[in-house]
Amino acid sequence: MEITHFKFERLQVWNQAMDYGERIHQISVDFPPNELYSLQTHITKAADKIAFHISEGMAEETNDDFRKYLGNSMRSISEVVCCLHKAQRRNYISQEIFSELYTESYLLLNHTKALKKSLKSNRN
Repeated sequence: MEITHFKFERLQVWNQAMDYGERIHQISVDFPPNELYSLQTHITKAADKIAFHISEGMAEETNDDFRKYLGNSMRSISEVVCCLHKAQRRNYISQEIFSELYTESYLLLNHTKALKKSLKSNRN
């Protein structure tokens, strides 16, 4: 049994974001050496930021603040998708890998949107 002390560790979307970040990291290690400080770093940072923002947002005091962090996570997902397009155009990843990660990105985006939408605004 895994011990979870932080609320964000129990969120399905956070766990999905963690797994997604690891998959992005796995494909990026095969990028050519000239991309080490460019596309490789950019895509892994953007992928990692998705889970980072979710965990930071859970520590906020209000739903409105958490919603802002979820918005940041959604922007990071879009950033990763742009990097995936670059990687495919440069032939660093296959069409099959691109399609799998693109679909996973879309699902993660929709799960993040659903969580954001489920949070009631503090203004009501």
